[in-house]
Amino acid sequence: MSATPAARPLRVLHVVRQFHPNRGGLEDFVANLGRAQAAAGLDVSVLTLDRLFTRPDEPLPAVDHLGSVAIRRIPYRGSNRYPIAPGFLHAVGAADLVHVHAIDFFFDALAATKPLHRKPLVATTHGGFFHSGAYSGLKQLWFNGPTRLSTLAYRRIVACSPQDAARFAPVAGKRLTLIENGVDIDKFRGGASPRKVKRLVTIGRLAVNKRPERLLAAMAELARRDAEWQLSVVGAASDWSADRFMAEVTRLGLQNNVTLHLGLPDAEVRSIIGSASLFVSASEFEGFGIALVEAASAGLGLVVHANTAFSDLAARHSGIGLTDFTDPVRAAADIARAFDQMAQRPTVPGWVDDYAWTSVAARYADVYRMALGQPLADAPEFLDEGSASVKHLEQPLPILKIQPK
Repeated sequence: MSATPAARPLRVLHVVRQFHPNRGGLEDFVANLGRAQAAAGLDVSVLTLDRLFTRPDEPLPAVDHLGSVAIRRIPYRGSNRYPIAPGFLHAVGAADLVHVHAIDFFFDALAATKPLHRKPLVATTHGGFFHSGAYSGLKQLWFNGPTRLSTLAYRRIVACSPQDAARFAPVAGKRLTLIENGVDIDKFRGGASPRKVKRLVTIGRLAVNKRPERLLAAMAELARRDAEWQLSVVGAASDWSADRFMAEVTRLGLQNNVTLHLGLPDAEVRSIIGSASLFVSASEFEGFGIALVEAASAGLGLVVHANTAFSDLAARHSGIGLTDFTDPVRAAADIARAFDQMAQRPTVPGWVDDYAWTSVAARYADVYRMALGQPLADAPEFLDEGSASVKHLEQPLPILKIQPK
């Protein structure tokens, strides 16, 4: 008798419209989840577009790596809001499971072509396409039509926040799972200034939903009261260019109070955090709030706009100050009050450990088991390569694997 071939690691393909070298909440999420899964023994790769939206004239290599995570990039055309990438079907390749991130062309196209690729599909919502109130009526029509139809092709839908869970429950039903975002809590842990300083930091894209103009208006009010206040803005250009942002800084007379830092590596971001005491955000929409948790892990004080995601986090965790950045006077007063009430030395709240990536990756492994038809309470099951059948192995293994024929 011939020996049974050894089980191989499950091949997981993450599909996301923008990835390394771009930086942002979605890109960091996929990178961190992929690294955690690769460390657990899975075979992880990423399918993404071949150009960054901020530099559309500079094609990126078709094949690349980010550590142990392989990257495949394909061309696209059309709008950044719904980029069309015709080469996606061939690029799915030999994946055992496809994990789509966000609700966009890839989400719809992989659903429509499921009879062709026949891959188990999982998706994470990441706020859907409701990051701003613009075109809200049209977005709701699309959500209740094409999105609802596409969702039927997915075996599991993962909401990354309670607000996403509430929004997607009517279209996903029992296939919906809530897994809040993982955060790299070691990246900036304890990195805040060791003494109280009147410097704020915000981290994120220069995007419309982040409302940079409201943040700068509050900063102008702070500087009017006390010229010592400083703001460091860390992130990447998006709907707002660097020129537009700096023009607003100049208009408000904040040239001596505001600095802009784009595209920095983590070590340099940590250095900037090390000169600050408070994290601020005027964002009117967040899918979850990764930057807020990262800031908390650094020991920064937190004063943020009371959007749904931040309000939900504040209801469950201590130390998150909410304000209204539509009122710059109130926001400035709340920032100054938070600074006055801070301890002399930064402290890292214990709740940040709830968002460690090892825990989040383990929960996603359970989602994958469900998508593959594997029970959670029993020994792990393994997909029989080349078919949809499932086989039990006698001994449970620590990672998901595929049993070849």
